[in-house]
Amino acid sequence: MSQGSKAVYSSLSIATSVAGGLLAGEVFNQVWKRLSHTEQPPPEPKDLNRSTRAALAAAGLQGLVFGVVRAAVDRVGARSYQAVTHESPT
Repeated sequence: MSQGSKAVYSSLSIATSVAGGLLAGEVFNQVWKRLSHTEQPPPEPKDLNRSTRAALAAAGLQGLVFGVVRAAVDRVGARSYQAVTHESPT
């Protein structure tokens, strides 16, 4: 991969990562609403008015969702880059 291609892919990767983070946040909020059966937002870890179980479940679910969405976005970005440039992004 040439230096110019690396610069282009790096810029696109940053933009898609930001978009992926926003998407992951929305996916997490929707999943939390469905699983928690409440209208309350996910608990913050320092919120002692909510149960430890709920705080840890929310943190674990958030990590899972963000990891999966990030991998999917990175994968789609790499495939798209390869389709356009006929070069592997790695």
